[in-house]
Amino acid sequence: MAEKYEEVFFAVGIHPYDIEKYDEKIMNKYITHPKCIAVGECGLDYFRLPADEEEKKQNIAKQKEVFIAQIEFAKKVKKPLIVHIREASNDSRQILIDYNAKEVGGVLHCFNASEHLLPLAEHNFYFGIGGVLTFKNAKKLVEVLPKIPKEKLLIETDGPYLTPHPFRGKRNEPLYTIYVADKISEVLETPKEEIEKLTTNNAIRLFKQFSTII
Repeated sequence: MAEKYEEVFFAVGIHPYDIEKYDEKIMNKYITHPKCIAVGECGLDYFRLPADEEEKKQNIAKQKEVFIAQIEFAKKVKKPLIVHIREASNDSRQILIDYNAKEVGGVLHCFNASEHLLPLAEHNFYFGIGGVLTFKNAKKLVEVLPKIPKEKLLIETDGPYLTPHPFRGKRNEPLYTIYVADKISEVLETPKEEIEKLTTNNAIRLFKQFSTII
């Protein structure tokens, strides 16, 4: 896709659900591609942990090991991180800080409104806001959104999931990010055009510093 379309770029990484497949040789195979601009998505996900306590501990330990490995890999190749965090805010924040991830920074993909993650704005991390913001039950995200520095805001799709209202339940795609921009504009009481310009410039600033072709 990235080779076929000029405006398409990609990232390479291992999701927490696929930690057993982590292999730095595979990462190295793709990271040097001129259109690979980030490492991820990677991170921690405690939503679907094993029921057995010992297996749970082992899974969490392995998730942390693979996450840290990808942070170190990103620093080595000098590319930003795309970070997945689900029900693991405290551990994720501490790992990103302890392992100096601010050296490359990145985006907290599909930001889940955890105030524990807000300090990462000072560690070169951006906050990806998607269709969830438009949901009726997204009260916490609406409340936290104004606390995110505007220069750290990004808009994202997370296709094919989390399609914004009024298309919730349908296949999500980049076209629908305009509805996320609408809602951000409403919550922050800022003209939509300003939000569009701001988040576009933020994305370019985050990724262009690591690529000469954006």
